[in-house]
Amino acid sequence: MSETLSIMGIQADLAWENPIENIQNFETKINEFDKAVDIIVLPEMFTSGFTMQPNHVAESMNGTTVLWMQNIAKEKQLAITGSLVIKENGNYYNRLLFVQPSGKIDYYDKRHSFTLAGEHKAYTSGNKKIIIDYKGWKICPLICYDLRFPVWARNTESYDLLIYMANWPITRIKAWETLLKARAIENMCYTIGVNRIGIDANDYKYSGNSIIVDFLGKEISKLQPNKYGFIYFTLNKKVQNNVRNKLGFLNDRDTFKIDY
Repeated sequence: MSETLSIMGIQADLAWENPIENIQNFETKINEFDKAVDIIVLPEMFTSGFTMQPNHVAESMNGTTVLWMQNIAKEKQLAITGSLVIKENGNYYNRLLFVQPSGKIDYYDKRHSFTLAGEHKAYTSGNKKIIIDYKGWKICPLICYDLRFPVWARNTESYDLLIYMANWPITRIKAWETLLKARAIENMCYTIGVNRIGIDANDYKYSGNSIIVDFLGKEISKLQPNKYGFIYFTLNKKVQNNVRNKLGFLNDRDTFKIDY
C-alpha cells in the first residue's frame, strides 16, 4: 500500500487505423519520460483513433497490443491503461485495459456509446463499472462519453482516483474541461483526463486539453491545447482523505440503484 501514486498521461496525435505505428510512437514517448511513474494513461482508442470500422483494427485479448502493454508494464514496473478495439465472441468493444506489472489485466467496456457518431451501431456497450485495486488505491476507469453521465461515475465505492481517456473534439472542449472538474468535485477524488490531439480521417479536430485535477477541482497539471506532451503529478491519498473527513460531503450521498 502506498500513500502516494505518481500518474502520467500522454497527449499525442494518433495514426488513423494503424495499431503498429501507434504503439511504436507511444513506446518512444514512454521512453522519453524520465520521472518515476506508477501509472501511464493513454487516450481512448489509442491504437486507431475513434473509428467506426472496428473490423479494420480489432484485436483479441491475446493480440499484439495487449502483449505490448504487458511488456511495457513488466519492463517499466508500472501500470498502463488505455482503450482499444477488441473483438470477442463476435462482438466489437471499445475496451479499456488496465495492465499491471504482474501481467494482470482488468478491463472495462465503454458503457455510454456515442450515438452522435454511430458508436452504438458498431460496438457493444458494457454494463459493468469496475474498481481496480492498485498499490492500495481504488481506481475507477471510464471512457470519453461516460464523462457526461455523473450517475455512472458516482463514488459509492469510496474510490480514490477517477480516470477518463478520450477522443473529445475541439468543438466541445469546454464541456470536457468543465465536466472533469465537476466529476472531481462531486466525487471528492483526484481525476485525470487524457485526450488526443490532431485531425482524424473524418476531419474532426482534437486539441487535447488533458488535465489532472484534485478532489476540490483545482488544476494540478495541465497541457496547452494542441501540444504533444505529458501531464504528471504525484497524488497523495492522506491529503485527499483528510479533506474528505473534514468536509464529509460523501457522507450525504443519495442512495439508489441503476437499472440496466
